[in-house]
Amino acid sequence: DQPYRGVRHDMIEGRFGDKDELFFEVDLIADNGLELPVDALLDTGFSGWLAMDIQDLEGLDWTYVRRQEMRTAKGEFDFDIYAEKIRIEGQEFDIPVHVGAGVPEILIGRQWLKNRRLVVDISAGVLTLEAN
Repeated sequence: DQPYRGVRHDMIEGRFGDKDELFFEVDLIADNGLELPVDALLDTGFSGWLAMDIQDLEGLDWTYVRRQEMRTAKGEFDFDIYAEKIRIEGQEFDIPVHVGAGVPEILIGRQWLKNRRLVVDISAGVLTLEAN
């Protein structure tokens, strides 16, 4: 066996924003295989996997699934759901993506916390999502 080098596949590392926001780099995978790296903000108030503004969808050619109404901090909101692939730290995930008008950031939500442990230690500069 070769010694393990590179990214640990049981852990996703994040970074802190200027106001201590929790960001994780996500690669959005277009239908043609092109990968677009973006910073996604962890929003524990969002119950889904990933949300983004409709304008960020341009050029990805993702597959539309259905429309879903959700309650947000701003009230009821209509999202279009797309079934797509993203990559985080070398791991590929097939997830539903919530797309709507006026989503201020690309967001990752609480679904990631169902099978991963969030570790946040701002003073030590540690931000990870670790496999349970």
